[in-house]
Amino acid sequence: MEEEKTRDEATIVEESSLDVGFAGEVAREPGGEGIRKCYACGTCTAGCPVRRFHPVFNPRRILRMVLLGMRDQVLKEPFVWVCATCYTCQERCPQGVRIASIMTALRNIAVRLGNMPEIVPMQVKLLTEKGTLYPLDDFDNKKRGKAGLPALLLAHEDVGPLLQESGKPGDGAK
Repeated sequence: MEEEKTRDEATIVEESSLDVGFAGEVAREPGGEGIRKCYACGTCTAGCPVRRFHPVFNPRRILRMVLLGMRDQVLKEPFVWVCATCYTCQERCPQGVRIASIMTALRNIAVRLGNMPEIVPMQVKLLTEKGTLYPLDDFDNKKRGKAGLPALLLAHEDVGPLLQESGKPGDGAK
């Protein structure tokens, strides 16, 4: 079994594998506009709650990889999907880099390429069919009733048509 790399191990990347236009592509994506303002101070990583529990996740490193043109390494690895979008990094960034928004932009690019965790298509299916990621049933509403809470809709039919209009992840729609 291959051991997971520690945060101190360096990755050797061949120059020929770098995509010099990758940072520009991310900058053109909604949310990715300020990527070039990052000067790798590390404030984002120091305050990241996900980093404490998942040492492979390193916002500073991800942004640096984008700026260096490491397209395949960023978009094909699962670490962009680990971001909790809590905005801690974004609120603390001295340069005002919208890091959580950049992570969303990277996810959007990855989805268009078909690089996404298995759970994403399953979530889209649930949203399309039920309008929610956690489908409720009568049991849930009975529990709510006993707690004095109002019943919730079991499905939200208006969400599915909206997803059909906007396109599903992986179909090339923006």
